[in-house]
Amino acid sequence: MPFNVVRNDITKVKADAIVNTANPKPAIGDGTDRAIYEAAGKKELLTLRKNIGDIAPGEARETQALKLKAKYIIHTVGPVWRDGKHGELAILRSCYDNSLELAKSLGCKSIAFPLISSGSYGFPKDKAIEIATHEIESFLKHNDMKVTLVLFDKESFVISGPKFRDIVAYIDQHYVEEAREKEYVEYPYGNLRRERLNDFNIHYDKAKLALPEDIEDFIGQQGLTFQERILKIMEERGLEGTDVYKKQHLITKKVYSDFKNNRDYHPNKYTAIAFCLALELDLDGTLEILNSAGWTLSSSRKEDLVVRWHIAKGDYKISSINATLKSVGLKDLDQYKQ
Repeated sequence: MPFNVVRNDITKVKADAIVNTANPKPAIGDGTDRAIYEAAGKKELLTLRKNIGDIAPGEARETQALKLKAKYIIHTVGPVWRDGKHGELAILRSCYDNSLELAKSLGCKSIAFPLISSGSYGFPKDKAIEIATHEIESFLKHNDMKVTLVLFDKESFVISGPKFRDIVAYIDQHYVEEAREKEYVEYPYGNLRRERLNDFNIHYDKAKLALPEDIEDFIGQQGLTFQERILKIMEERGLEGTDVYKKQHLITKKVYSDFKNNRDYHPNKYTAIAFCLALELDLDGTLEILNSAGWTLSSSRKEDLVVRWHIAKGDYKISSINATLKSVGLKDLDQYKQ
């Protein structure tokens, strides 16, 4: 199931469970806590909260969501930041872990988190985002739930700072057709990477391709299909289907079944990318696999450059790619339709 990072007001997000950064005492605090009380119905929610009593840091308790677009509000108490040497990191991890487990026990299919403790409690935003992302992704490795991390302020949304500045610079540098022309040669039925032309026994001579005279001879030079290449990599690495489709939510069990049972399976571009991410292929390997399915990562498309940038850095998490896409004003990877 997907993990998304969005910039929004959490009181306006629709999910089975909305997480509140609660006051440890049955009282209305500041920031997200106050906003949730105001949106849900201050008097009614405070009555429900008093029925719970005190909540220790790191623990999570639920109430009805009242006027929010949710079934439950999960109240968790984050740590007050001192210096990072007084258990703050462990407590914050517990906030996410306990909230997720509580949502699971309540039968929730979706949950939305604020960036816990990053407001008046002073937890550094970069550390807060790192912990939130790690705990959520660890949970999703073994559980099906739609998880949304809701960042309200612009500072939080781009707080991974240098990373997002780097990707903007990367896009600015590479967002030209020239890069594509340097890497690919034109071919009547698509584009081929120069170093992969020998797969087809075609000789590239600066400005022209020498093609066989007979079409049947030419077709007979077909290389491995997308399916065959992926299965070959999986076999070499000793991977099972579950190692692939449980790793990336863009590859469902049905998608994998269709892929496994059809030698000529043709994925859409972003399913093909998901396979490459699941297998953690380097950039050359990714481009080769995409080419076998008739796709590429174009230097003239910003979303493709974001994917290139992450793969080049060895970051294969779709959640990280989606966060970067959002930071530069683009849609999540799974929202691109072919």
